[in-house]
Amino acid sequence: MDLTIHTTVLPHEDPDASLVFFRDVLGFEVRSDVGQGRTRWITVGPAGQSGTSILLAPPAVDPGITEDERRTITEMMAKGTYGWILLATPDLDAVFAKVAAGDTEVVQEPTQQPYGVRDCAFRDPAGNLIRIQEVR
Repeated sequence: MDLTIHTTVLPHEDPDASLVFFRDVLGFEVRSDVGQGRTRWITVGPAGQSGTSILLAPPAVDPGITEDERRTITEMMAKGTYGWILLATPDLDAVFAKVAAGDTEVVQEPTQQPYGVRDCAFRDPAGNLIRIQEVR
């Protein structure tokens, strides 16, 4: 099989705050912004990598989701346990400095992990965990 990862989804509660984080802090380009108000689907991705995107989507808008499921999703987002993504960079220190300067919640400063990678972690405005790993 010949498969690629095209798009992954992260939830948002405030599309404007998420847009600022992914566009202005992480430097991703905006590929589309569909919908209105808080019900917007925003596709972003790294410049020069048009085949890889993140869809920032309102959580629990599927009509098949029950009120209990909506409540669970809301609770998990508030705890930061609902969505996460692992990004990579060759210069972790520079990326960490830029993201930390963006008034972002730092979860972990650059650290050499016992399993062999060096990484750091932040939370985006929706509480999603954004881990960034150094690759050489």
